[in-house]
Amino acid sequence: MTSQPNVLFMIADDHRWDAIGGMGDPTVKTPTMDSLIARGTTFRQTHIMGSLVGAVCVPSRAAVLTSANLFRSGGNQINRDLAVWPRVMREAGYHTFFSGKWHNDRQTFTDSFDDGAKIFFGGMSDQYKVPVFDFDPTGKYPNDTRYIGEKFSTELFTDAAVQFVENYDETDPFFLYLSFTSPHDPRTAPGEYTTMYSPEDIPVPENFLPEHPFDNGEMRIRDEVLAPFPRTPEIIQQHIADYYGMITHMDAEMGRVLQTLEATGHLENTIIIYTADHGLAVGQHGLLGKQNLYNHSIHVPSIFAGPGIPEGETVDALTYLYDVFPTVCDLTDVDCPDTTEGCSLVPLMNGHVERVRATVFAAYRDIHRTISDGHWKLIRYYVSEETGAGTNCIQLFNLEQDPWETINLADLPEHADRIQSLAADMKMWQIQTNDFMKDIPILLQG
Repeated sequence: MTSQPNVLFMIADDHRWDAIGGMGDPTVKTPTMDSLIARGTTFRQTHIMGSLVGAVCVPSRAAVLTSANLFRSGGNQINRDLAVWPRVMREAGYHTFFSGKWHNDRQTFTDSFDDGAKIFFGGMSDQYKVPVFDFDPTGKYPNDTRYIGEKFSTELFTDAAVQFVENYDETDPFFLYLSFTSPHDPRTAPGEYTTMYSPEDIPVPENFLPEHPFDNGEMRIRDEVLAPFPRTPEIIQQHIADYYGMITHMDAEMGRVLQTLEATGHLENTIIIYTADHGLAVGQHGLLGKQNLYNHSIHVPSIFAGPGIPEGETVDALTYLYDVFPTVCDLTDVDCPDTTEGCSLVPLMNGHVERVRATVFAAYRDIHRTISDGHWKLIRYYVSEETGAGTNCIQLFNLEQDPWETINLADLPEHADRIQSLAADMKMWQIQTNDFMKDIPILLQG
């Protein structure tokens, strides 16, 4: 067995950062994730940089693969000028294997993986009828080789990962990329998980609203019409119950992978990462989807466990999802390409630094921008009469006192200087990332 650590990277679709028992949610059951939190390091302030399209998962996954910002990484078509994480691991001697959802271009996939199984090239599907491919070393994947998976999506993808680990007998370390479609809708968890959570027992979020307080320019996108307007507590409780059922089922399937690693003697030599491509509102702020810049949508789980990673540690510094690529390079002694923009989180894990960045910035299409220093958060809405919305405003939240983002302080004169300071930080990010909205000023409310 190689002394260089293996890597298991697991990424979910739509999993909000705090919908985990070990993160303080008293309702959802996630024993596998909780065990990873206990035996690893958890980053509590990991963000995505948003999206320029409604399908937020596409650019978010591109950022994971390239460790580049939203305006540079590409989306469905990865920027060919950038190094790609699994390809870098492959070229460093890792045997790379993929199972699950791949929502980026196929050429990048072919360049990155030695093997794979139950590969879904797409965004979403019936969870019980996922159209998948077997691995094609030619990279052609003709349509007549696609078939419908025989199990619920999470089980289908996990089976492939388990079989890979069970059969792996090579001397090279492996890089296993397991990409779930859960807990994305349709939220139709199988078996006992369908009714595991009674809607009447689900707490209504503290920031529940029947409708968003103003038109944010994206009020009728697909995610938002999954429930009628105005929202009711009962409807939201049902959505959350279904969401939790999907999460708990996924957690159990993750447990199967970890059990297989242990049974085959790989667990102690495997770096395990769990995260998600973005969060989800599920009733918060009167919203259901992720096409917004509130924390429930841009804040994701980020758990690392395994060799070289401190146990039972929690880090509150501001991080990005695209930090995972350079972090794993650091942990595995793989040279990190100079095209990456993320930061290695190893110094944070080991307590050698208190932060790797002072602020985080995010964007959604050409209508939302946000900046946060972890304490204060500014959201700017570029929505005008021409769009039919008639809203062109800002929000300012004190996240330490108001983590649910319910009290907009932007109208208070005493915060004018703070808004301008955050606006200057936002402008800096926009210039550095070549954000096409960088020439539009931040205006004070009123």
